[in-house]
Amino acid sequence: MLPEKILLATDGSQEAARAAQTAAELAEKTGAELHVVHVGHMPDVFYEAPGGWMLDWELVEKMRENAREEAAKRLEEWVREVAGPGRTAVQTHAKVGRPEAEIVQLAEELDADLVVVGSRGLGRLRRALMGSVSESVLHYAHCSVLVARGTPLSFPVKILIAVDGSQEAARAAQTAAELAEKTGSELHVVHVGVLEPVYHPERHGYPAYRERIEEEVLRLLEEQVERLKKTGKEVVRSHPRLGRADEEILAVAGEIGAELIVTGNRGLSPLKRVLMGSVSDSVVRHARCPVLVVRGR
Repeated sequence: MLPEKILLATDGSQEAARAAQTAAELAEKTGAELHVVHVGHMPDVFYEAPGGWMLDWELVEKMRENAREEAAKRLEEWVREVAGPGRTAVQTHAKVGRPEAEIVQLAEELDADLVVVGSRGLGRLRRALMGSVSESVLHYAHCSVLVARGTPLSFPVKILIAVDGSQEAARAAQTAAELAEKTGSELHVVHVGVLEPVYHPERHGYPAYRERIEEEVLRLLEEQVERLKKTGKEVVRSHPRLGRADEEILAVAGEIGAELIVTGNRGLSPLKRVLMGSVSDSVVRHARCPVLVVRGR
């Protein structure tokens, strides 16, 4: 489950620099190939103009080539910082176009196992907590995505796995466990039981209902911990919680000082989205540490 090919997307921003350090650390610890992509900028009109709009295509191609050369030049500078002494096997890819589309397409062409992006970049329309490019990559990439935020990863670290009994969460747990074993990191597991709102709880056996949910949470956590133990992975502590899943996951991460959160791309919620679950979406947006969203092949 560990990545064999890592694609780092960079734009020269401070967040991208932190993502670069994290990607280099991961590649070194896992022995993965490290690829770096930068997408050169072209004016928006070249992507948004209607088909009948007349352009000087010779000029367009010249501008595109200039943008590609500029992207390649910047890549050379950034890669020297990413590679550092002893890591020379970094392959670069200079692209021109819409960043999110080029990153996702390149990841597919390379058959990358993991894409690493910063939480936000240099875009004029970047959002308060997460940039539109990283959000699009997170939603549409065919492979796992790590959104870097805060202090770059430097193993060993504390890893928090969020599980809910789904197949996606099981893959996330396996990936996190293998990463922990490879890097000597500490494993924690959290599962959040969701209490449905009940009117007049005193009339509807609410204490018994709450107790049943608590027992289910403990049962699922015990099963997950035992499953990890059978493969030789030890869990330092399991964290049973009740409440809103995203809020409780982030709360546990803060309490234990988690340096990496690992989650599946969607879970068992009846309202889960087609491409990404609302819980993992919210965790990525609001976490203060890097978040790895595992997407299975």
